[in-house]
Amino acid sequence: MHIAKILKNPEPHFSFEFFPPKTERASAELFRSIKELAPIGPAYVSVTYGAGGSTRDLTHNLVLRLKQETDLTVVAHLTTIGATRGEIHEILERYSESGIENIMALRGDSPKGSVGFVQPKDGFLYAADLVSYVKKHFPHMGVGVAGFPEGHPETPNRLQEMDYLKAKVDAGADYICTQLFFKNSDFYDYRERCAYVGIDIPIIAGIMPIITRSGMKRISELALGARIPAKLLRAISRTSDDEAVEKVGVQWSTHQVFDLFDRDVRGIHFYTLNRAKPTLKIYDALGIKSENKPK
Repeated sequence: MHIAKILKNPEPHFSFEFFPPKTERASAELFRSIKELAPIGPAYVSVTYGAGGSTRDLTHNLVLRLKQETDLTVVAHLTTIGATRGEIHEILERYSESGIENIMALRGDSPKGSVGFVQPKDGFLYAADLVSYVKKHFPHMGVGVAGFPEGHPETPNRLQEMDYLKAKVDAGADYICTQLFFKNSDFYDYRERCAYVGIDIPIIAGIMPIITRSGMKRISELALGARIPAKLLRAISRTSDDEAVEKVGVQWSTHQVFDLFDRDVRGIHFYTLNRAKPTLKIYDALGIKSENKPK
């Protein structure tokens, strides 16, 4: 289903993000998680993208397998990193021929050890350029772009950051999906700033519960990592093991989702890390009636 049709529904929806497994065991675990999450009725699922070589192929293979073996609407991530226009065109053609209607257009992260972003030879410099290319050559495709409620770490000038976002929207983006965050006030301020600069496309909130101490540290180390509030840090510090950490993380994210629903969020995008249980616990805690479940 085209993302534009999904977003016409005024009711908030749920969506999930997965990453391509690298082993047969991991693949089996992922599809077990997908089977457990399917009854929620996600509006769509997205698949993250590796910028080169076998990692890129893993993404393509998972996208196509989801399309062929499930009834889920799939959004395929695509980045400008490490790819020429010709290579990106081939990827888009392959997706289009396979019935994939939606793309998440990203600039992508610079490779480890590199200093700043280097435009690929005969490639795209900005995500807005990729959005424009998709809309020109594959106008039937829906396109999402990334948003950063706490600010993009490579763009400390928040005014300039909004200019870049507006360029992506003006290039034809259909919606914005945000990076994960733990303070809803950051999301609400971001939504207001979008409105201030004339951005009126749907903004989807990215949520990821903390489920382990190591995972919390990993979030903090990521180049695009979110700030973890002191109240959440103190709650986690009082836990005795990762089972208790997960309980705290799920409860925090559940409160986030309750509040987002009350403030008319257009959708919740769960960064699942290919695990079903934390997301299912949040969904169960919401107490949504089956006839009102997001579509």
